[in-house]
Amino acid sequence: MTPFLIALQFLTTFPIQLKAMPSKQQNGQSLLFYPVVGLLIGCILALMAFVLQSLPLILLSSMVLVLWVWLTGGLHLDGLADTADAWVGGFGDKERTLQIMKDPACGPIGVLSLVIICLLKWSAIYVLLQQQSYIALIMFPVLGRLAPLFLFLTTLYVREKGLGSSIAEYIPRTGAILIFLSCICGCLYFGWVGAISLMVFLMTLVYLRYKFIQRIDGVTGDTIGAAIEISEVSSLMAFVIAMHYLLN
Repeated sequence: MTPFLIALQFLTTFPIQLKAMPSKQQNGQSLLFYPVVGLLIGCILALMAFVLQSLPLILLSSMVLVLWVWLTGGLHLDGLADTADAWVGGFGDKERTLQIMKDPACGPIGVLSLVIICLLKWSAIYVLLQQQSYIALIMFPVLGRLAPLFLFLTTLYVREKGLGSSIAEYIPRTGAILIFLSCICGCLYFGWVGAISLMVFLMTLVYLRYKFIQRIDGVTGDTIGAAIEISEVSSLMAFVIAMHYLLN
């Protein structure tokens, strides 16, 4: 139960209080519950959209997006902004890139990345709600939280201290692989639209992994947060675009 509570406390704004400091093994095991937390977030979003479906779509889309950000505390958006700033300001240098990611200040590129990602996510949510595909909202938070599993399983964590280092060291690899495969198979519930969204999701992860290794020889907490946001948006955009061409 503790690994699940660790994941819930870390990935959401739910008021979770742990009774004791978690061990490194428990931190590693918590990664297995990231998709479960994504499922919980997705169900809350879908339920809200369904219950309030009589509202104007523009208003409801905005409410869903705000709830999505609020549930996560903007944690992954912060990682995206830091990564964007570091990628531009680092000038291709590994050490400078890592140093900029530690800076809590958000530069213009970071702000621009947040505007773009939120705009794309809002417009895609609008299309989903227009098509009354409320249940599809469940899929994307789950996919986004598969990104850490993929990156921790396949990529070096470059910082020596912190939560990420203990996760990388103690992740149950067999369990993580089985959970990853099980979750991506769930996308096929949505037929060809889900399959196309899944393909774009996987291509996005592979590309991001390549760029992370190319620049900093691995991943950090910020780049993993960025991967969550980018993979969510890419799979969401692919879903609504595929739905437009295949179902209309």
